[in-house]
Amino acid sequence: MNDLELHLLNDFQRGFPLTPTPFRDLAARLGAGEGEVLATLRRLQDTGAVSRVGAVFRPHRVGASTLAALAVPPARLEEMARRVSAYPEVNHNYQREHHYNLWFVVTAPGEARVQQVLAEIEQAAGSPVLYLPMLEDYHIDLGFDLTGSGGHARDKAAPAAAYQAQPGDRSLIAAIQPGLPLVPRPYAEIGRGAGMSEEQAIRRLGEMLEGDAIKRLGVIVRHHELGYRANAMAVWDVPDEAVSQLGRCIGGYDFITLCYRRRRQLPAWRYNLYCMVHGRDRETVLAHLETLGRECGLDAYPHERLFSLRRFKQCGARYAEPVAEAQAA
Repeated sequence: MNDLELHLLNDFQRGFPLTPTPFRDLAARLGAGEGEVLATLRRLQDTGAVSRVGAVFRPHRVGASTLAALAVPPARLEEMARRVSAYPEVNHNYQREHHYNLWFVVTAPGEARVQQVLAEIEQAAGSPVLYLPMLEDYHIDLGFDLTGSGGHARDKAAPAAAYQAQPGDRSLIAAIQPGLPLVPRPYAEIGRGAGMSEEQAIRRLGEMLEGDAIKRLGVIVRHHELGYRANAMAVWDVPDEAVSQLGRCIGGYDFITLCYRRRRQLPAWRYNLYCMVHGRDRETVLAHLETLGRECGLDAYPHERLFSLRRFKQCGARYAEPVAEAQAA
């Protein structure tokens, strides 16, 4: 990739300008033209390297979500993957190396819809769905350092004031969740979609960032297309009284993209501590997991490593119904 592509992909995964002309501001910082920046981002989106430019919301600050899994007979895997991916509420859907071989995330405006989607999927599969809601997060990012410098920021500090929902937030979330339009004044379009002015949209998005409802605002990259071709979800069964301490240990490593505590589903699923590690190859991921086991004292606990085999779906989460759909309903 050229220098402009590298800087856009690497340097602006967070801290995207909340100004009326953000792409012009990026261009000034990069020594490029606004049109060149917009054309480059459109090209990166078309090739799949960029999922969108927009907001990553912190789970359960807005809406409801859960990780879920199915044990699908190999002969039915393609069929069930298509059925699961067809739900707009499913934003991630992967095959992993395990008896539970289909893993997906369901996100919706409320818990009732999450449960409805899971019930429909369970009925179609003819087998129980693992329902694994998050209980506590220790690090959630999915940002990727493309330079090898290890310089990407970790989680931001806890907000001075927690996010409090306001009238109009649902419309604003619905407008921005597909991503910013790649036009000179994107927040003006987002505001129109949410029934507010450009100034109001910028101000409220800033407040949502400050309140940690939006975890980061920036370029959302697709890891596989950028060379991170191996990833594993590691899970441990640790005593409940130790999970927070161990989770904070895991979350402190710069090669960790996600770390959280989830509810067990006994007797089928005993694990309560999870992390995600992405790497350019399987050996790198395994080496990172060995480091965690040794340095965080995790080797003493039952654990499994579930490598991803196939990506059936990866897109932004849907926390609110688009305005047109809500009006039609």
